[in-house]
Amino acid sequence: MALVHAQPSPVDSSQSLTTVTPNYSGNYSTPFVVGDIIIEGNKRTKPYIIERELPFKAGDSIYLPELVKAFEISRQQLINTTLFNEVIISLKAFRGYVVDISIQVKERWYIFPIPYLKPVDRNLNEWAKQGYGVDRVNYGFKFTYNNFTGRNDKLKLWLITGYTQQIQFQYDQPYADKTLKHGYRIGFAYSYNREINYATIDNQQHFVDSLREGIKQWSGHIDYTYRPGLRTVHSVILSYTHQQVDPRINELNPKYYGSLRNKVSYPELIYNINYVNVDYKPFPLKGWIAEGSVSKKGFSKEMNMWQLTGKATKGWQLTKKDFFSWQGLGTLRFPFNQPYINQRMFGYGDMYLRGLEDYVIDGSAGFLTRQSYRHELFRFSVPTYIKSKSHDRIPFRIYARLFGDAGYSYNKTFTNNSLTNRMLYTGGFGLDIVTFYDFILRLDYSFNQLGQNGLFLHIKNDF
Repeated sequence: MALVHAQPSPVDSSQSLTTVTPNYSGNYSTPFVVGDIIIEGNKRTKPYIIERELPFKAGDSIYLPELVKAFEISRQQLINTTLFNEVIISLKAFRGYVVDISIQVKERWYIFPIPYLKPVDRNLNEWAKQGYGVDRVNYGFKFTYNNFTGRNDKLKLWLITGYTQQIQFQYDQPYADKTLKHGYRIGFAYSYNREINYATIDNQQHFVDSLREGIKQWSGHIDYTYRPGLRTVHSVILSYTHQQVDPRINELNPKYYGSLRNKVSYPELIYNINYVNVDYKPFPLKGWIAEGSVSKKGFSKEMNMWQLTGKATKGWQLTKKDFFSWQGLGTLRFPFNQPYINQRMFGYGDMYLRGLEDYVIDGSAGFLTRQSYRHELFRFSVPTYIKSKSHDRIPFRIYARLFGDAGYSYNKTFTNNSLTNRMLYTGGFGLDIVTFYDFILRLDYSFNQLGQNGLFLHIKNDF
């Protein structure tokens, strides 16, 4: 029997396929026919959700070399669903020129009822600048149920208190019809915070917490998703947001809402397209990820903004253990004359330069480019010493990294910050530690053009 293995775990995604071909004539002029597809190990995941990720189906005619390539695509697609710790695809049996295919999976844990404890600041360095105050910590309960009905749907319920009171609910069903192409997502959120980031001064967020009413916000959204093939997803999102701040905020920053108002309500319509073709989506080393969106926020004088955003990541494997990656991000908002709440650019979310984490940079247009060279130092796994069919070992990968970033933010309205309207450059070196459940720990020692340097810690996980 011929086997084609595709068994890398999420932290072993660079493992190559091994092929042993049957003793046919040695030429591949005659195609094989895909027979039975036998799926094992999927205690919760519906078989058709697994088959949805395959570039072949029962009855297809395919030449054996192309089938081997299809196995690698299938493994990549199944790993990137984040449903499985391990995937093995093999040729199970030959019946003449009919081949039966075996797919064995090890499912992840899907239910995460975990306590929540996290500083409210943008990153750990910002929290340190605020004195590691316990009063600047959110705590509560996060309940996440992935693969809720076995159709790769997700249910989230967050109950958070502490610095910020927050309630959030979301349900994501990507496969709502029989064709497994159409889906939807619904959610709502409410939050209250007694402290308001009312302005950016000297490239720093400035807060006020002595206002009686603080800031309140509630929002709801409904999304339609369309996935015609394996790698591209289209989304149309309709949301509605209401935000209200203490009226005295206008004394501190009359441009907070762009007028002497203390509340704003607006709808938002977004179209988003996402393309994924990488070895491992949470930590890509090879392949492409690209995302673009266009949105319209508000339809009145109080809120009127168009926004275009784009993000692309490309990874190359240079040698067996060496990799180079490039990432580009860009945002364009117009009209350029936007209120303060629509001006956030660098320092929020994934839009930051490594080495300038201590600063925020506002703007109505900006771009960022990141370059990283990685060398794999170690690859190992640690036994869990617990009886588990899906978690008998914890895998680790550790990479050394050199990096350099560049970016620019254009700001027409708020020009009293030295890092706007100028090119910015940073660089440095660091370590990446990757383990299961998409947990990534990044240590950076960075330098910037201001003559500053320092150690920065970044943590990414799926919880």
